[in-house]
Amino acid sequence: MTEINLFPLAFRFLLGGSAVVASTLAAKAFGGRIGGVFAAFPAVYLAAILSLGLDYEGSELLSLSEQVSKGALIGMVADIGCALAASSLILKYGWKTGLFRALLVWAVLAPVIYLACFGF
Repeated sequence: MTEINLFPLAFRFLLGGSAVVASTLAAKAFGGRIGGVFAAFPAVYLAAILSLGLDYEGSELLSLSEQVSKGALIGMVADIGCALAASSLILKYGWKTGLFRALLVWAVLAPVIYLACFGF
């Protein structure tokens, strides 16, 4: 059975939550576009890489970091598609339906991009 280390989980939670708070505060203080820049902060990616450093060393750490980074790149490209879709779908369908449809765009794009890059 896999052992669960609580420190990396708590670290991810704090980093991700801090990014959400910073995005909200920036949007309120400087407008939605600046808030959006903060919303794109790769908190989950950074927390994942940093927590790998707590669990692995040497060549295994490098290999896993490379794999996570390649996966994150695919996710970030899909995020761009989601953001572009959201900018029009929310205006067309309202925020609930538009956001749901934009997330569906992400859910389709991410595996399609992954398969295009890495195959099965």
